[in-house]
Amino acid sequence: MPTFKYKARDESGKAVTGVMEAAGYQMVAGKLDGLGYIPVSIQEKKKDIISLDFLQIHRGVGLEDLILFSRQLCTLFGAGIPLLTALDILAEQTENRRMKAAIEAARGDIEGGSTFSDALSKHPRIFSQLYISMIRVGEATGLLDAVLDRLAGLAEHEKDTRARVKAATRYPKIVVFTISSAFIILMTFVVPQFAKMYSQFKATLPLPTRIMIGMSHAFRDYWFVMLVVASLVALGFHWYTNTKYGRVIWDGIKLRIPVFGPLILKIAMTRFAHTFGMLMQSGVPILDTLEITSATAGNVVICREIEGLREGVRGGTGLSQAIKQSGVFTPMVVQMISVGEESGKLDEMMGKVSQYYDLEVEYTVKNLSTLIEPVLIITIGAMVLFLALAIFLPMWDMAGVVMK
Repeated sequence: MPTFKYKARDESGKAVTGVMEAAGYQMVAGKLDGLGYIPVSIQEKKKDIISLDFLQIHRGVGLEDLILFSRQLCTLFGAGIPLLTALDILAEQTENRRMKAAIEAARGDIEGGSTFSDALSKHPRIFSQLYISMIRVGEATGLLDAVLDRLAGLAEHEKDTRARVKAATRYPKIVVFTISSAFIILMTFVVPQFAKMYSQFKATLPLPTRIMIGMSHAFRDYWFVMLVVASLVALGFHWYTNTKYGRVIWDGIKLRIPVFGPLILKIAMTRFAHTFGMLMQSGVPILDTLEITSATAGNVVICREIEGLREGVRGGTGLSQAIKQSGVFTPMVVQMISVGEESGKLDEMMGKVSQYYDLEVEYTVKNLSTLIEPVLIITIGAMVLFLALAIFLPMWDMAGVVMK
C-alpha cells in the first residue's frame, strides 16, 4: 500500500504534517476529514533509491516529534476518538521509527490493562518525568486533552528558546571556526616557509618567532599525537562531567561563566516558573510540583536548590521563606512567589515570572553576539599581534644588521 505525506490544518488553524498509508488520495483526504483536519496538500511519498532505514532506526526522538504527538493526540481526544484508536492512527502516521515503536508498545501495554501514564513511563528516553506526571494528572482529572495541549505548549516554548540561542551563537561559532582554520593553515603551510628563510641566518631568533616555529613543527610532525591527545581530553571531560561529582562542579562553573552564566540562569528561571505554574494550574500538589520541576531544571546546582525547597516545605516552612534562603533564585522569583503565596494566586504569579524571564532571555539572546564581540576582537587582535611579531621581528633585526 502506498504511503502519502500530507499537510493539513486543525480546527484552530495550526499546521499539522505527517504520513499515512492508504489506497489513494481520496482515502487520505477522508481519514483527515474524520480526524477534524482540513487537508492542504497530499503527496505520494516516493521510495528512496538508497534505503534510509538504517538512519531512521538510529534517529532519536526530538521536541518536534513530541510536539506533533501531543498536538495530534489532543485533537483526536477532542474529536471523541478512543485512546486505543487514536494511538493506532498516530502509530500509522508517525515517520520516526523510535516514536512509532514506543506508541505501538504503549498501545499493547494499555490493552494489557496498564494506564496510559504507566505505559509511557516505560520509555523514559522519549517521555520525561514531567510529561508522564502531567499525563497522570490528566487521567485523574479527566482533562487529558487540556493536559496534552499544555505539554505541547511547553515543548514549543523549549524548542523556541533553543532555536533562539542557536541562532544567536551561530555568528561567534563561524568566527571561531574561521580563526582556528586560518591559524592551522598558517602553521602548516605558511610558517614553514619563513622558518626555512630564517634558518639561513646564524643569529638567535626572537622568542615569539621560536614559539611560532615550534608550534608549526608540532602541527606538521605531531598532528596525529595532538589529535589523539585532544580526543582523549574530550572523552575524559565528557566522562568526568557525566559523573555525579563532576556534573555538580561543571554545572556550577557554567553559572559563573561571563555572558553565558546569566543566560543559563535566566533560561532555568523561565523553565522553572513555566513548569511550576503549569503544574499548579493542573492541580498537582506543591510537593509533587517541586519534585517534578527539579527534574526539569537542566542544571544540577539549581536542581539541588529546588530539592532543598521541597524538603523545607515538607518540614512546614513556607515556600517563600524557603526560597529566600536559597542562593540561586533571583530576587524577582523570590518576591513574586511571596506575593503569590499571600494572595493565593501562586500559579498566576509564576506565569508572570515566566513571561518576564522569557523577555529577558529574548533580550539577552538578541544581544549575545554584541556581548561576545569584544572577546572575539581581543582574541583576534592577540593572534594577529603574535603572528606579526613572530614574522617581522627577525626581518627588522636582519635589516638592522644590513644597515650597520
